This record gives sequence, C-alpha cells and structure tokens, in this order.
Amino acid sequence: MNAFLNLIGRKSELFENDIKKNEKKIQEIVTDSSFIVIGGAGSIGSAVVKEIFKRNPKKLHVVDINENNLTELVRDIRSQFGYIKGEFKTFALDVGSLEYDAFIQADGKYDYVLNLSALKHVRSEEDPYTLMRLINVNILNTDKTIKQSIKNNTKKYFCVSTDKATNPVNMMGASKSIMEMYLISRSSNINVSTARFANVAFSDGSLLYGFDNRIKKRQPIAAPKDVKRYFLTPQESGELCLLSCIFGENRDIFFPKLNKSEDLLSFSDLAIKYLHEKGYEAYICKTEDEARELVKTLPAQKKWPCFFTNSNTTGEKETEEFFTENEEVDMNMFINLGIIKNNLENHNKVLNDFESAINKLKSNMMWDKKSIINEFNKLIPNFKYYDKKKYLDGKM
Repeated sequence: MNAFLNLIGRKSELFENDIKKNEKKIQEIVTDSSFIVIGGAGSIGSAVVKEIFKRNPKKLHVVDINENNLTELVRDIRSQFGYIKGEFKTFALDVGSLEYDAFIQADGKYDYVLNLSALKHVRSEEDPYTLMRLINVNILNTDKTIKQSIKNNTKKYFCVSTDKATNPVNMMGASKSIMEMYLISRSSNINVSTARFANVAFSDGSLLYGFDNRIKKRQPIAAPKDVKRYFLTPQESGELCLLSCIFGENRDIFFPKLNKSEDLLSFSDLAIKYLHEKGYEAYICKTEDEARELVKTLPAQKKWPCFFTNSNTTGEKETEEFFTENEEVDMNMFINLGIIKNNLENHNKVLNDFESAINKLKSNMMWDKKSIINEFNKLIPNFKYYDKKKYLDGKM
C-alpha cells in the first residue's frame, strides 16, 4: 500500500474511480492542449505538472520562483516519465515581476492557465509585511494573471483555493476567500474554476513534512492534540486540480468528499502512527525541555520523545470544512468529488476599493496589521479573526 495512504488510513487513492471513468476524455483534452502551471515546482504544483506531462500535452510551461525546486522537478519527471513530443520548458520567474509580464507578452498563448502559487502558512500571520506579501501573492497576482489570460483568449483559468476559505478564521484563509471573489467577478470574461483543498500529506513546510525532518535531524516531534485535519496524498492533489481545471463549469469550486468520522485526523495521532511506521514508540513528554533532553538517549531504545499540546495560537481552526450551509452543492457529478456551484456576482466595486486601499498603504511604505484586517473585514463581514497574540513560530 502507498505509504501516504497507510498513514492517513485509506486503502486506495480517493479519485481513482473518477480518473478511470473520465480518463479517455482527460487524455484527449490534455494531448490536444497547451498549459502553463504557475507555482509549478511546489508540492501541489509539481503534482499537477506530472498529471499533465504523463498525458503528452502539446505544450507545458512551468513557472516558479524557486529555481532549485524547478531543477528537482525536471530531474524527477525525466527519471519517472522521460520525454514527450510536445514542448516542455521551465522558467525561474516571480509571477509578480516585470520579467514574468514580458514572458507572457512574448509567449502567453495557452489553452489552460493553472495558478498554484500561494503563501499557505498560518504561521506567517504575525508581521504586517509578510501579510502584505500574502495579499500580493494570493490575491493581486492572481487577478493580474486572470487579466493576462483574458487578453490572451485563454480557454480556462484555474486557481487553487483552500478549505480555510470556508468561514475563515485566519488571514491566509481570508485571502483565498477574497481570491474566490476575484475569480467569480472575472468569470463574465473567462471560464474559471478552483478547488478547496485538504492538507496535502508531507507537502513542503507542512507539519508531516516536519516530522520527517525531525527524525533526520534527531529532534523531538511536537504537534497539537486538539486540531484535526483532512488529508490528501500528493498524487490526489494533482488529480483534484486537473479534474477541476478540465471538467469544472464556469465558477465551479471542487472539493474532496471526505468522511468526517473516518478521514478527520488529529496531528498527535498521526505523529504516533508515523513513529510506529518508522519503528519507534512515541514517548509523551511534559515540556519542550524534557523532549529536547530525552531525544539524546531515547531513540537508542526505539522510543521517540513527543510534546503534544492544545492549540493556543492565532488562526487555528479545530476542524476543517469545505462548504457552508448557504452554498449550493452538487454531490452527484463525481464519485468522490463535490462541487460548489456559483452564480455570476459582480464584486468589482468593492474589489476596486480594496485594491485602492491596499495600494495606498503600500505607497505610504507604512502599514500595520490592523489596517490590513480592516480591509479584509470590509470584504468578508463574517470574518472571525481573533488575534491571540500567540503564533506558531513561538512554539517548537
């Protein structure tokens, strides 16, 4: 069994039957189309690139700011799949840069534009400068690439969202909720779709990814014991994006059908299971100091020190959700995918006001967190942000 699946307690890939049922159509569309994947060297982005590449597209361009990840992506693809008849190129570009704009002006004709670039960490919410970058990456750059796609007569624009956009309690989730507003507002000029994600197991920077690093570096494992999350495998993340991009109707938001009683997992339980699969018994410590001290000796006894606490940091939700009771949901189109259906809504005035306010803050070269939250509240009246003055970077 796939190691990821075993850890998260599933026996098969979630979208296996949906892919099989629609493979012929997927193959036909991909083989006859050109694609650009923005943010294509990250965990989800690289999974999407692989799903497209193995179906032999006419053209596949990958843009990412991280040249090291791009290099590894190419090595990974060449080693796993080899080559295709179509054009496959990577570009180490910042999507917010002049160089990217020049690149799109020179060669911006794509059937499908998939935007996977994002700042995704709730731990990035303490300082106002990172928050402004979050706005640029998750919201304003998205709108820029949508407008470029409209100008270039792109057939479909896809951008990744998150389950945290549903009843958001943190700035990252709220930024993606606003991004969805931009998508819907631009949908009168271009077909758009998105997907609200669960956590991707062992994605870059994730807590499970951190478990691997703690073992490699012989360090204790820390995790919240009261926070539960849904999980997808890396392959499932790529399949979810591709299915939404190809089959999503205009303004559709795809999400995985996951069972709350079976698939919602706590990080502490995952840590214990992870250690068991590595051949260790979890040893629960009472303090960080105890865990740091015991890691010097316990691994020799096939035990690993763990420090599990209740969550007390800003922006954490106890459980995740993919849709609200006010959203129209289609649960019948796919076997293991749900779809949120949206009508065209013109948010242009409030979005223009938001962008003007943000640009004014930036032009003054001076802003604080409160001023950014105020602008978010204008767009999301039910935004339940509560700053506890404690952040994930203040914990082990």
